[in-house]
Amino acid sequence: MNNRLYSKGQLLSLEACTGCAACAEACPAVAASGDGRLSGFYRLDWRRRAGRAGWLRRLLGGRPPDGEEWRAFSETVFRCTLCGNCAEVCPAGIGLKDLWLNLRQELVEQGAYPAKVDMIREHLAQSRNVFGEDQEERAEWVEDLDEPPDDLFVKERAEVVYFTGCVASFFPLAQQIPIALAEVLRAAGVDFTLLGEDEWCCGFPLLGAGNLPAAREMMEHNLAAVKAKGSRQVVFACPSCYMMWREHYPEAGLRLSHATQFLDGLLSQGRLPLKERKLTVTYHDPCDLGRAARIFEEPRRVIRALPGVELKDLADNREHCLCCGGGGNLEMIDQPLNAEIARRKVEQVLATGAEAVVSGCQQCLRTMATHARRNKLPLKVMDVAQLVRASLDI
Repeated sequence: MNNRLYSKGQLLSLEACTGCAACAEACPAVAASGDGRLSGFYRLDWRRRAGRAGWLRRLLGGRPPDGEEWRAFSETVFRCTLCGNCAEVCPAGIGLKDLWLNLRQELVEQGAYPAKVDMIREHLAQSRNVFGEDQEERAEWVEDLDEPPDDLFVKERAEVVYFTGCVASFFPLAQQIPIALAEVLRAAGVDFTLLGEDEWCCGFPLLGAGNLPAAREMMEHNLAAVKAKGSRQVVFACPSCYMMWREHYPEAGLRLSHATQFLDGLLSQGRLPLKERKLTVTYHDPCDLGRAARIFEEPRRVIRALPGVELKDLADNREHCLCCGGGGNLEMIDQPLNAEIARRKVEQVLATGAEAVVSGCQQCLRTMATHARRNKLPLKVMDVAQLVRASLDI
């Protein structure tokens, strides 16, 4: 047992759970699997019993869990998308998502965790990206633009750094997001640069893998790389990168913006020439952008500002939006569960009658687009940046 990883408030919150099971009802993993052991209620109850003092355990006739029991428990902890919906609905106000992150760190320190967690750490240590790809290829997506610039958007100095992120840098489907955003930024005359191979993973996968301390070197490197460009603002199309920088990077006097916020500003300033494009869309609030960062209105303002585009909200939206299944490293730990959560999400999207679902996250794009493609569904899956790019009059 390692209580030092938890604040006093968190340890007290283990006892604050009323057992109402609201977290279980709101959990996408429980709904998709039918397994109550994936619920927050189960985790809190198990950890509370495991952490009882020796005298209390003896009084109640219990014994401490052995290594095998800890490993079995870890399988339930890591089959979580870290979507935060449990914390959103908890009537006791328990900060459940932060507890899950600390619990993962405790399990890693005890050696009770899925083997694929080691693969994440090894890839990042060796290649500085979550896929273990060659860092020199990090900005190769620029070459797929219709008119790639000679400098490939990697400048010595610029006002804005566009921090691309691992998934959008290397995964072919997600590369459409930086291609679209770069073209929009160029059309608006934004002085921006990429970090290229000097961009390392933001460290978010290590946070989700229960190994935040291992991300310190990456954070220090990325901050130094941005400062070397003389930039005062960093823009992220990846909500996880944005949240990692906002919540865990040292204060550096930088303005941090998600791409939807930045695009909202460009549109309000009249810096983007637009043409009418008839399309009915619904918007999916990414968990890290919506529930975590509370960025709900900016993406919707962007969509509504596009001529001819009609927005229909999902039945569950904003802070209650259903998770797509793409977070928490779940795809690496339990791909079938990831796919089932995505199926449920896409079913709700189709119920709106929209032609396309738009999001502000490369993982949401990957997860929903993969399900739609595999099942030959008549649904377009787009990022907000792609939607704006399609509406540019250039």
